[in-house]
Amino acid sequence: MTNNEFSEVKVLLASPKRIVLIPHKNADGDAMGSCLGMYHFLKDKKHNVKVVSPNTYPNFLKWMPGADDVIQFDYQNQQSKRYIDKADLIFLLDFNELGRVGNEMQKHLETYKGTFIMIDHHQQPSAIAKYLFSDTSMCATAQMIYHFLEKIDEVKSITPEIATCLYTGILTDTGSFRFPNTTPTTHKIAADLIEKGANNSDIYNNIYDTNSYGRLQLLGQSLKNLKIDEKHNTAYITLTDAEKSANNFSKGDTEGIVNYALSIKNIIFGVIFIEDKEQKIIKISFRSKGSFSVNQFARNHFEGGGHDNAAGGRSEENMEDTIKRFLSLLPQYKEALNNSYVN
Repeated sequence: MTNNEFSEVKVLLASPKRIVLIPHKNADGDAMGSCLGMYHFLKDKKHNVKVVSPNTYPNFLKWMPGADDVIQFDYQNQQSKRYIDKADLIFLLDFNELGRVGNEMQKHLETYKGTFIMIDHHQQPSAIAKYLFSDTSMCATAQMIYHFLEKIDEVKSITPEIATCLYTGILTDTGSFRFPNTTPTTHKIAADLIEKGANNSDIYNNIYDTNSYGRLQLLGQSLKNLKIDEKHNTAYITLTDAEKSANNFSKGDTEGIVNYALSIKNIIFGVIFIEDKEQKIIKISFRSKGSFSVNQFARNHFEGGGHDNAAGGRSEENMEDTIKRFLSLLPQYKEALNNSYVN
C-alpha cells in the first residue's frame, strides 16, 4: 500500500462501517491474533465488526479476548454469509489468496461486491484486494497490523486486549522469537505491546503449557514415526488418521511437531505428513534452515506455498505413495540441501 492508500483507508475507517475480518482455514496463532487484535481496534472505534473464521481453530488460542465472538463459516453458514454480504469492508488477514479459506467460502467471497483489504506476509499475493499491504520480510501478520496502525496514526489506540492478541500472533509465528525473520524491530514492537498491557508470561503459558495428555501421547507417536534421510539432510514424520484417533486428537494437536524434525543436528529440511481422511488428503508442513526454499518446493510439487523456511502443501495420494513421491524428489534437490547451512 502506498501512503495515499493508507490515507484512503484511514478515511474509510473514520466513520462507522460494517466490517468482517477473515483468517485462513485452520487458523493459527498469527491469523487469529491478527484478526482479534484488529477486531478490538475496530470495535473500540464504534464499527460493527465480526470475525468469520472458515472453520474452527485450536483450543489453545481460544483464551484470547474476543474469541467467544468469533463465528465459523462451516458451522454457522447462513449467519456468516449474511455478515459477509452486508459488510462495507472485508479484511483478509494472514493469507494471500481466496483458496486458503476453503472451497465454499471462497465461492461466496468471490460474489462479494464491496471492498477487500488484504494484510499478509506470504509470497505471491493475489490481486483480489483493492488495498494490499504485503511484506514478505515480516515475521508475522500481527507485526504488520502494528505497522498498519502506525501508518494510520493509531498506535496510541492499542489497548491491553489489542496488545495481547498481536503479541500472541508475533510469538507464535516467530517460534517464540527464534526464527531468522525476527528482527530488532520485532523485539521493539513486542516490548511496546508488553508496555501496553500484553502479559508475555501468561500468553506463553496459555499457548505452550496447556497440553492435553492426548497431545503429548500424539507427540510421542510422531517422534516414534520419525525418519531421517542423511544423504539429503532431511527428516520427516508421518501421522495416520488411526494414530490420531488412538491419541484423542483435537485440532491444533499437531501444531509445531514438524519443528522436532528440523531440530536434529545437520537436518536442513523437516516435514510432517498428516493423513486427513475427511478431506481425503495428506496435509503436509514443510520447514527448512538457511537458503533452501520450502515455499518453492511446496509450489512445485504439492499444491502449496508459504514462506522460504515454512510452507504447507497437500497430496491426494495415500500416505505410502505420497512418501514415495517425496523421497523420489529429494535427489534433484541434493545440491541445494547440501549448500544450505547447518547451525
